[in-house]
Amino acid sequence: MSAQTKVDALLILPHLRIQNANAISSPLTHGFPAMSAFLGLMWALERKLAGAWPLVFDGLGVICHSHEEQTTEGGFTRAFRLTRNPVGKDGSTAAIVEEGRIHLELTLVFGIRGGIIAESDEARQACAVALADTLAQMRVAGGSVLPRQSGWRFQPKIQVFDEKPDDAAKQFRQLRRRWLPGFALVSRDDLLARRLSTLRSTQATATALDAWLDLARFNWRSDVKETLDPDTGEVKKREIVWQNDREGWLVPIPVGYGALSDLHPAGTVANARDATTPFRFVESLYSIGEWLAPHRLQSPQQLLWYADSDAEAGLYRVRNDYAAGLKPATETLSESV
Repeated sequence: MSAQTKVDALLILPHLRIQNANAISSPLTHGFPAMSAFLGLMWALERKLAGAWPLVFDGLGVICHSHEEQTTEGGFTRAFRLTRNPVGKDGSTAAIVEEGRIHLELTLVFGIRGGIIAESDEARQACAVALADTLAQMRVAGGSVLPRQSGWRFQPKIQVFDEKPDDAAKQFRQLRRRWLPGFALVSRDDLLARRLSTLRSTQATATALDAWLDLARFNWRSDVKETLDPDTGEVKKREIVWQNDREGWLVPIPVGYGALSDLHPAGTVANARDATTPFRFVESLYSIGEWLAPHRLQSPQQLLWYADSDAEAGLYRVRNDYAAGLKPATETLSESV
């Protein structure tokens, strides 16, 4: 899908409680699972359907209602709470493999198409419940799905949008209110490109990594504010004003993988997990994401993430078209960090 792709319907699985999901999203980031993990969930769920229902997934959006990263409390430095493995046969202490865990309450929103859209309301609701029950037996970013709570707010639903744009926009506005309180994760590649341009205006050798690190932190700068005497024009008062350059709730995120080698034929690389699929060594790609309240979204396209693979360029990444729908249109970065 792309920014211009029309979303005909959404499958909404509200307020899923996930226990012990993976909090380490990449070698350089932590605090929330990577979006590639949720797209993997979408593809795994699609394979489990095996043609049982006439629908296809086009993308996935995530709204987080609450999170509790399992880290130690107190002090400036924190560490993950780790499980202690049983001792070995000889009584020696077993090695500890560091694992980051996080408890989450999420609403998952799938963009769907297919024959299910033309079915009756009862058939669509039965499909939504069946898919929710199937997902409850799966892992979500490595975490376990807890039993669904009772009440209309926790019931899965397939929302079919009206063909009239005005009516479809009204339906989406109603959905946005149901997702509050919460925050949706969207891509802000445009801010990365803008910050890189700003850095290069004063530092010609600045790289995309410099811009990524600059956006990942609070940069406080001081300015001198002078108050002039209205009669004499002389400086009456000077004070220091501190400001930061944050443009929202920005976070560094992994967005896929970049190739480190050529594509090797299947079975030619020793110890590969799959001997029937071509193999390639890759490294993580990084960009900038933004957490924003769902009521700021103007369309389903701004919420959904989708896969975008370019084997020739060696890029396998996830994308989101929130920035493409902003007015005025913003510049995007052709390559991630």
